[in-house]
Amino acid sequence: MSFDRTLFLPVNREDMARRGWDGYDFLLITGDAYVDHPSFGSAIIGRLLEAEGYRTAVLAQPDWRSAEGFQALGRPRLGVLIGAGNIDSMVAHYTAARKRRHDDAYSPGRKAGLRPDHATVVYANRVREAFGDIPIIIGGLEASLRRFAHYDYWEDKVRRSVLFDAQADILTYGMGERATLEIAARLASGAPVGEITDVRGTCVAVPHPGLCAGPWVELPSFEEVSASKTAYAQANMTEYLEHDGVSGKTLFQKHGRQFLMVNPPASPLTTQELDRVAELPYVREPHPMYDEMGGVPAIEEVRFSVTHNRGCFGACNFCSLAFHQGRTISCRSHESVVREVTALAQHPGFKGYIHDVGGPSATFRRPSCQKQLKSGMCRNRACLAPEPCPNLDADHTDYMMLLRKLRAVPGIKKVFIRSGIRFDYLMKDPSGEFFTDLVQHHISGQLKVAPEHCVAHTLDYMGKPHIEVYERFREKYFKLNRRYGKDQYLVPYLISSHPGCTLEDAVRLAEWLNRQGHMPEQVQDFYPTPGTLATCMWYTGLDPRTMKPVFVPKSPHDKALQRALMQWRKPQNRKLVLEALHKTGREDLIGYGKHCLVKPEKGPAGGNSRPDREHTVSPGRSRGKQRGDTRSRVEKKEGSARPARKQGWAKPKKKGKKTGRA
Repeated sequence: MSFDRTLFLPVNREDMARRGWDGYDFLLITGDAYVDHPSFGSAIIGRLLEAEGYRTAVLAQPDWRSAEGFQALGRPRLGVLIGAGNIDSMVAHYTAARKRRHDDAYSPGRKAGLRPDHATVVYANRVREAFGDIPIIIGGLEASLRRFAHYDYWEDKVRRSVLFDAQADILTYGMGERATLEIAARLASGAPVGEITDVRGTCVAVPHPGLCAGPWVELPSFEEVSASKTAYAQANMTEYLEHDGVSGKTLFQKHGRQFLMVNPPASPLTTQELDRVAELPYVREPHPMYDEMGGVPAIEEVRFSVTHNRGCFGACNFCSLAFHQGRTISCRSHESVVREVTALAQHPGFKGYIHDVGGPSATFRRPSCQKQLKSGMCRNRACLAPEPCPNLDADHTDYMMLLRKLRAVPGIKKVFIRSGIRFDYLMKDPSGEFFTDLVQHHISGQLKVAPEHCVAHTLDYMGKPHIEVYERFREKYFKLNRRYGKDQYLVPYLISSHPGCTLEDAVRLAEWLNRQGHMPEQVQDFYPTPGTLATCMWYTGLDPRTMKPVFVPKSPHDKALQRALMQWRKPQNRKLVLEALHKTGREDLIGYGKHCLVKPEKGPAGGNSRPDREHTVSPGRSRGKQRGDTRSRVEKKEGSARPARKQGWAKPKKKGKKTGRA
């Protein structure tokens, strides 16, 4: 689908000439392809600057091998803004096993290699070569998570703040609208970039902490956190606690002779401000220059989706959201979301289905409690884990009413929810009415939720509720499905090899999955991304919340054992599963009983003289088809109104007939 190029921000001199520009104010560089959609941070910043009257041009995925490519649009009048893209460039390039990825959904035609490793640093250094002392402001997720001295998983070392490696003047962190507009206004007024040191939501380099007028805290220096894992853990915890728009203090961290000054976080946008940002004149499509290259695949997930909120007080320790967007919730008005969905219904490719109405966690549309608004987030506990706070406000009425309005928009057939549903938060909803609406109207065949594990102490390290909460949720989910005659699935997300998870814990997870009748088709290994508490645990072997030692499965073989246990039925995992069971003394799980994970290597074992009928395959039907490749057998069973055996399949019929799903 091609669009008029003049609807997009300029990407070359010809575009600027068509607009009658003899120059421009800001150059916006991004590591993603240029997609003019509010799910892409670069598009938001570009459109916001445009709305404020600044001439802004976009340079997407420039050739970083020389400075020449960065001069293609000429020198901007006020400055250069740089972001690596919607995800960290190293995560975009490498798997959790540090293997190079073969494609990139944020690049045209999924082509890999169109951005460099550590893109923020490389782009900024090339801009400095191209334009000398021009103001350089770096931002986006990569800069945000790397604003302090941080452990880099891919290089296996502690790196300096990205501000220093990029030779940038200012780093904006979090959702950068407020900070960007204030910086732009000061630059436009003639203020030297070196004097812009006090903007909330920014980091700058200063000679000493004396520039700070408010309360401040000094962190262990880059040199200290590089040499001492204890110092690293202490610094990481302080960074996390002070990331609060109400109570956060200015932080200083010495790097050599200079100090990194991290101003307190910017206040979250109000509902009116978030409405404005969401309704800027986005084309909502990739730039047409990518049409012949196969387009930009990342648009497919968000083209007919709506983001209605920001922030997450779930605070999972492995997730970067709390360290980027923060734990305070801000949300759009019903009217704004309805206008967006009404416009989407007119899109020529729209088929009547809104794929998602969500955000970091779909159901959050209010503060976790009133105290949060006055005093900031609690420093000594999380809102939801290991148990919900007594002050938690879990009323889902506002979100439910929003969805009902969207279902009534002309041209809308279905409104689905695919982003995170916090099942623990949902279970605290005092009315339960939203749960009923969810099951009846908002599931596109399967609901994905994230229990992550089943062992209590592992879940504590993750910052997740204990498994009993998920099991109660699961029971109620299938009960509602039966009540309303729905045959909908439940898919649990799980993480292997998380800090705190021993091999014994991994075996217990495999047992639990076996009892549930579920084997994940895909397994997510823990991925140590910059800034998170779980990454701190992985690197230091310490829980930064308590400073106590934590077990970390680090070696590739240890991780492979845990991953194999989650997919114990796969033939290629058999040897690893047997090794894990022998190592943990769990030979009772080797045999033919329903509780067993694998059969013995030779002959019957475990007191059984024949294979259990549960594992037989009906004539004419492959094992893979009988069991299902992506969804749980027990999930299929409980989505039906008819009774079935415990493992989720009806008793096999007579020979020659296929077994049926209950």
